[in-house]
Amino acid sequence: MTDTAARARQRVELVRDNTAERLALAQDFYHADPGRFRRYGHAELSFMRWSAARGVLEPESSDPAGSPWWRSVNGMLLRDKVEASLLATDTSGNASNRSVQYWLDFIRQPSPTRWYRAHNASIVAGYLTYEGLAAQEIKVERFMMNVALIRVLYTHAMLANPRLALGPLAFLGPRLVDPRHRSVKSFLDLGRSFPREYPVPGPVEEVVLAEHALARMLDYGLIAPRLPLLYEFAATALEEPRLTSLLDAGVPAYVWPHADRAVWFVGNTGPHLRAIARMTGVRLLWEPSPFRRPYPKARG
Repeated sequence: MTDTAARARQRVELVRDNTAERLALAQDFYHADPGRFRRYGHAELSFMRWSAARGVLEPESSDPAGSPWWRSVNGMLLRDKVEASLLATDTSGNASNRSVQYWLDFIRQPSPTRWYRAHNASIVAGYLTYEGLAAQEIKVERFMMNVALIRVLYTHAMLANPRLALGPLAFLGPRLVDPRHRSVKSFLDLGRSFPREYPVPGPVEEVVLAEHALARMLDYGLIAPRLPLLYEFAATALEEPRLTSLLDAGVPAYVWPHADRAVWFVGNTGPHLRAIARMTGVRLLWEPSPFRRPYPKARG
């Protein structure tokens, strides 16, 4: 570990058990040079506030305790940004990993494409590093982890490869997901899709069917038909070939056993999702929902 990386780790360690200070540290990165960086923080900080409201960033000593996985992935993102910020003022050091270098590239020459590459590289590195912690979470939480991943990969593609993401509607992509615009939160804010509680109550099937209709249109009508190509794009853009291993025959599979593949088809409810896919130049070939809510018994 380089001296700069060690300093970054120590800085993040100071806020490890204080959610408010974690959020303040995340904000500090974007406020360091408000004229160039501040507007880039919309999506990341919105997602972090949602995570804080759920309680997943609380220390394990809290009652209730937070999530070791969410805390660790967030911690990696913070460390990468802090290290890059330190390197920006100390040109004698070298980045300790690829995602830190991507953040340094962003600091030196901010752009939406560089922001997505840096942010998503840190997130993907966190996913791959902390698979063991993810495996300790309940099924519905692991489902949400996969949804969060496909959303950040898709929004990156909407900006950097809009033809892949939207087909004939490609011209809309960069305008909708520019990280400097608040509209990006509509794609990355899971608060519109899942309950705020941690752990989430109820079976995963019920949680999926309770997802907001627009969120399901995004996940099933737009993202699902493109998952293999999307993961290939992200693996190349982030220089992380292991990313493609997080799919199982076109279905998200981060810490997700093959035996539970059917859960991913639960939200595929209705021909409108296939119509949305066709409008953007692809076909939705996923199986129809295998799950139906039981109807209440008629009163006699």
